[in-house]
Amino acid sequence: MSETPSPPARPVHVAIIMDGNGRWAVRRGWPRIRGHEEGAESVRAIVRACSEAGVRYLTLYAFSVENWKRPREEVQGLMDLLIRFLRQQEHDLHEHRLRLRVIGRMADLPSDVQHELSRVIAATASYDRGQLLLALSYGGRTEITDAARRLAEEVRAGRLDPAAIDETLFSRYLYAPDVPDPDLIIRTAGEMRLSNFLLWQSSYAELYVTPVLWPDFREKEFQEALEAFGRRIRRFGGLGDVESHPEGGQ
Repeated sequence: MSETPSPPARPVHVAIIMDGNGRWAVRRGWPRIRGHEEGAESVRAIVRACSEAGVRYLTLYAFSVENWKRPREEVQGLMDLLIRFLRQQEHDLHEHRLRLRVIGRMADLPSDVQHELSRVIAATASYDRGQLLLALSYGGRTEITDAARRLAEEVRAGRLDPAAIDETLFSRYLYAPDVPDPDLIIRTAGEMRLSNFLLWQSSYAELYVTPVLWPDFREKEFQEALEAFGRRIRRFGGLGDVESHPEGGQ
């Protein structure tokens, strides 16, 4: 009797580089902020899709440390949009019992944005069905630098022996040390780079790049990414099932 095939693997943690909002708007002759507004609708769709698919953690690259270099009007528009998004998305967070968290230098954000974030974070703090992490004023190198600085302070204060520092200990000083590393990183708009996103945590993440611009990335496109992930063979540096899949290993 043949065995029942096992269901496709599902990632526990999906991280997304949401690229292409500005291009989506420019191609239509609209202001760039219109693309970000439509991109917020994609966020709502993917949050729901993650909950339905059993993805426990969703990290969204919402605003990088480099994004502060953008025109002042665009930055202000993004901050205003973030506040509107939080107020509109809060219902879905409560409905799906999802906890909101922020990684990055939250103190860099305007006070009204910090206030709204803190309010929703507190309101969802007890939820345990999943987590939505927003990377805000975030940079992978900045995160690693901040962790190294905190470790150095511990050593200087005599609370930590430098010989005790290893990868596991270092990870505890990152922004969200309790969150597992991403299994799948999705990048929209076709760019083939990480753009300073989760540099430490992405060591063994599967990368999925699609030419679809973020405002057009919805449930169908997300399901295609999950299906592609399910076909991957993750070896984490080992051989895994290399004899059955010789084309996948070195």
